[in-house]
Amino acid sequence: MAPASTGVAAQAYPTTANSISRADKAEGAKAHPDLLPEFGGALTGPQASYVEQVGKTIAIQSGLSNARGDFTVTLLNSPVNNAFAIPGGYVYVTRQLTALMNNEAELAGVLGHEVGHVAARHSAKRQQAASRNQLLGVLGSVLSGVLLGDSAFGRLGQQLASQGSQMLTLKYSRSQELEADRLGISYLKRAGYDPRAMATVLDSLARQNALESQLRGSTNQVPQWASTHPDPASRVRDAQAQAGSAQSGSGQAGMTNRDVFLARIDGLVYGDDPKQGIIDGNRFTHPDLRLAFQAPEGFYLVNGTQAVSINGDSGKAQFSGGALGTGLDAYIQTVFASLTQSGQARIVPSRIERAEVNGLAAAYGVAQVQASSGPVDVAVFAYDFGGGKAYHFLTITRVGGAGAFNGMFKSMRRITAGEAGQVKPRRLSVVTVKAGDTVQSLAGRMAYTDAAVERFLVLNGLESSARLVPGQKVKLVVY
Repeated sequence: MAPASTGVAAQAYPTTANSISRADKAEGAKAHPDLLPEFGGALTGPQASYVEQVGKTIAIQSGLSNARGDFTVTLLNSPVNNAFAIPGGYVYVTRQLTALMNNEAELAGVLGHEVGHVAARHSAKRQQAASRNQLLGVLGSVLSGVLLGDSAFGRLGQQLASQGSQMLTLKYSRSQELEADRLGISYLKRAGYDPRAMATVLDSLARQNALESQLRGSTNQVPQWASTHPDPASRVRDAQAQAGSAQSGSGQAGMTNRDVFLARIDGLVYGDDPKQGIIDGNRFTHPDLRLAFQAPEGFYLVNGTQAVSINGDSGKAQFSGGALGTGLDAYIQTVFASLTQSGQARIVPSRIERAEVNGLAAAYGVAQVQASSGPVDVAVFAYDFGGGKAYHFLTITRVGGAGAFNGMFKSMRRITAGEAGQVKPRRLSVVTVKAGDTVQSLAGRMAYTDAAVERFLVLNGLESSARLVPGQKVKLVVY
């Protein structure tokens, strides 16, 4: 452990005060297996082993434990930018956030930041709120609170975009974020990493958030990691200043291990995993479930492990499924019933209508709900896929606005085995810049038809004025 004089954070936050207790270990061990499927499951193999190695190296800098075996570090198969930690030595990062990073020090910084939240007992300070939301899907009490609480329409959009299960990692306060940043930076220094990596990864996150908002045509939708870790843009300056104060007198910045990092994450799945369904523009295709649908123009989709959310200015929706049971009428009634908690008035559709969509038996019901912001229409449109399986859309719109989703309701269809076989994942490909390569030429190889240059620049932490140098390694996203 480095002497206290090497970093302000090391002086301000003693590392021996909050060791992993027996109770924390028991709590973490209980939550871990339930948590994994909410975030796509744990990845295995060389990439996951590498992340685990880096995570344990940075975690032991926290003083929670000197034994690497006391920490469980998991690479999650999730297409959202997220990272978090829970008491008991459990640390998590998604493959999507890992892909955004550009060196090992940035990976260590993000994981150190999350361990810092645990070391500072931030999760304990919000434990009561977390216990009410822990591991809930979008349906159930999350939605019921939205529908019947304040500012229902806008809040539903936020909750759906967070995919419900993301609420496990509730929003931290700005002071807690800054404290976790400082702790993470001190851990970087102790492990021999360049502490400035915290600032560069926060900058990449801020740029990615801005790009996602631009691509969605919206400035008020907050991506997942940003929603639970607020305001990365303003924190960049703080991290830069803190990293500067954490430098040793030797003038050595510390290691980044850029080439090692890029080599170890080469080939990582980027974006949606076909096993969880693929979003392409406003289309969703699930090769394993053999289905596809198309959202209305102007709406964007967010894929989760339990559901797909569909978000736009005129309405919000969610697509998910379950056991058909005794039939579509009962299935629809069950979905409506799941929106209310004990003691609340039951939401009941005025009537249920039958339909047929692309050869599928279907039915739908609409209920008007009085929210504090005014009345809203909640609709459930369900499909019988045979074999006791049903799928449905749950939508919320202003009264009379459910028709905004008619095209989506009618687009639901089975796909053929041939169509399913054509669905392929995007992957990271680390390439070496050759003479004559430019940002534009390399971006042209990306597996996107929109904003390819912007995506390339953000993915590689490059500015628009960047000039590539032969021999330099960069990331592409390819099929």
